[in-house]
Amino acid sequence: MSAEVFDGRTAFVSFTYLAASIAFILGLRGLTKPETARRGLQLAAFGMVAAIAGTLVNHEIITYTWCLVGLTLGTALGWPLGQRVAMTQMPQRIAISHLFGALAATLVGVAEYTHHVWGHLELGRAQVLALSFEVLFGALTVSGSFMAFGKLHEILPGRGITFPMQNLVNLTIFTSSVGLMGYLVYEPTASWAFFTMLGLSFLAGFMMVLPIGGADMPVVVSLLNSYAGLAASATGFALGNAVLIICGALDGASGFLLSVLMSKAMNRSFGNVLFGAFGSQVKAVAASSAKGEMKEVSLEDAALALRYARSVVVVPGYGLAVAQAQKLVGELAELLEGHGNDVKYAIHPVAGRMPGHMNVLLAEANISYEKMVEMEDINEKFSEVDVAVVIGANDVVNPAAKRDPGSSIYGMPVLNVDQAKRVIVLKRGKGTGFAGIENELFIDERTSLLFGDAKATLQRLVTELKTL
Repeated sequence: MSAEVFDGRTAFVSFTYLAASIAFILGLRGLTKPETARRGLQLAAFGMVAAIAGTLVNHEIITYTWCLVGLTLGTALGWPLGQRVAMTQMPQRIAISHLFGALAATLVGVAEYTHHVWGHLELGRAQVLALSFEVLFGALTVSGSFMAFGKLHEILPGRGITFPMQNLVNLTIFTSSVGLMGYLVYEPTASWAFFTMLGLSFLAGFMMVLPIGGADMPVVVSLLNSYAGLAASATGFALGNAVLIICGALDGASGFLLSVLMSKAMNRSFGNVLFGAFGSQVKAVAASSAKGEMKEVSLEDAALALRYARSVVVVPGYGLAVAQAQKLVGELAELLEGHGNDVKYAIHPVAGRMPGHMNVLLAEANISYEKMVEMEDINEKFSEVDVAVVIGANDVVNPAAKRDPGSSIYGMPVLNVDQAKRVIVLKRGKGTGFAGIENELFIDERTSLLFGDAKATLQRLVTELKTL
C-alpha cells in the first residue's frame, strides 16, 4: 500500500513539474508582445502554483511547519509589494525580488552541504560542484542586489565609487572564489573552503556593483536576474529537481539577453557592467558642443500648435513616470484625437528605466498598445510629424548621439525627434539627463520649452485645449 502511495505521489509531482515547466516557457513567450503579456503573466503564475503544489506533496517532506511559515511570510511580504510599489520604483522592486530568490538558493546550498558533510553522508564531486556553483552565484547576487536596490532607492550614493587597483582587487576576489570552488570538487569535505568561498562571494557582489553608477543600475538588475537564474538552476541539479533546472535556465538566459540589449540601447559597454570596474570603461563625459539658448513657449501658443497639428508624436521619458502624469497624457491625446489629430507615442527601449516600463505606464492610462510605436519603426517617420511633444525625456532624444563623436553618448540609439517640424519639450528645469551633458535638441530653432512639473503643466495644457 505504501508503495502505491509513493508511486502516486511521484507521478503527481512529475506531472505538476512538467505542467509548471510548460507554463513558464509559454509565459515567457507571451511576455514578448504587449498584446499577450497579461496572458503570459497568468501562465507563469499558474506555473508557480503548480510547482509549489508538486513540492508540497513530495515524499521527502517530513513536516509542513516551516513550509506553512514560509508561505505565510512570503504572502505577507509579496502582496503589499505588488500592490503598493509605484511603477517608477519597479527596478528596485525587482532587485529586492532577486535578493530574496538568491538568498533562498544560497541557504538551500548551505543547508545541503552542511547536512552531507556534518552528517557524514556521501557527497559526490558532481553534487558538490553544483552546490558550490549555486552558493557562489547566489551569494554574489544577494549582495549585488542589495547594492543595486540601495543605489536605485537613493539609500546609498548613486554614483559609481572607485579606488586604486579596483580592477585587480575585484578580479582577485572573484577568481579566488572560483578557485575555492575548484578545490571543493577535489576535496568535497573541506568545509573551511566552502565557507570561505561563501564569504568571498558576498564580498564580490558588493565590489562588482560598487563602481557602477545609478544610471546603469537597470542593466545591473537585469544581469543579477541572470545570476539568480543560474543559482536556481544549480540548485535544481544539486537536488535533482527538474523544474528548478528549467526555470533557472530560462531566467538565466533571458536575463543575460536583456542585459545585452539594454547595454546596447544605453550605449554602455556590457563588459564593464558584467565585471563591474573590470573591462572597458565608459567614455568620460566630454564637453558639450551645444551652444545657444533655450527658447520658452507660452502655454497658449503650445496649445494652439497642438490643436492645429495634423500629426502629433508624444515622446515620454522617465520624468513622466516620476510625475505620474500618464493619465493626463491620455486625456491630452483624447482631446487632440477628438479634433481629428493623429496621435502616436514614440517608445525608446530604456525610456522608463527598463524595457517595457513605459509601455506598462501608458497602458495604465488606457492608451492602446497600437499607438505605442517602437524606436525602430517611428524614427523614419519623424520628418512627417507636425509636432513632437517630449515629456521628461533627455538623453534618448539628444542628437549628439548621432553626430558628435566627442560626446559620451555618441553611438547610443536615440529617437529622431530633431527631424520633426516642431518640438515642444515639457521639462522641470534646465538640468541635464543621466549622461550629464547638454541636449542640442533643446536649443534647436524648431524647439520650444514649457518649464515646470510635467503633471501640473499637462493639466494646464489640457485646460487650455478645452477652451479652443
